Amino acid sequence: MSVHIIYEVKLLLYSFLTGAGLMITYDLLRIFRIFIPHSYVFIGIEDMIYWVYAALVTFSLLYEQNDGGLRGYAVTGVFIGMFLYDRIVSKHFIKLLKHFRKYLKMKAKGCNPKRKQR
Repeated sequence: MSVHIIYEVKLLLYSFLTGAGLMITYDLLRIFRIFIPHSYVFIGIEDMIYWVYAALVTFSLLYEQNDGGLRGYAVTGVFIGMFLYDRIVSKHFIKLLKHFRKYLKMKAKGCNPKRKQR
């Protein structure tokens, strides 16, 4: 295989992994929001900071791997990596965490020391 083709395939793989990594970061933000509820203002601020971070990470990928040249397939690869991670892993993981949060709330209500014992 040509060295150029190998380089392009590696760039595409890195872009998929970058997209998945960005969604892992967003999942951490979602977990934070599940366990510590926020107002819409703070959610908006957190999202804005996240997207600035995502833009910087994507720019860094292009700068380090492609000398700053914009490659459409690399940016598309980031979005596809984000999409696939969100649909395959994140969707089920967040659902599981929400059920776990409900379980913790029920346990906390059942172990309330102020409740009268019979």
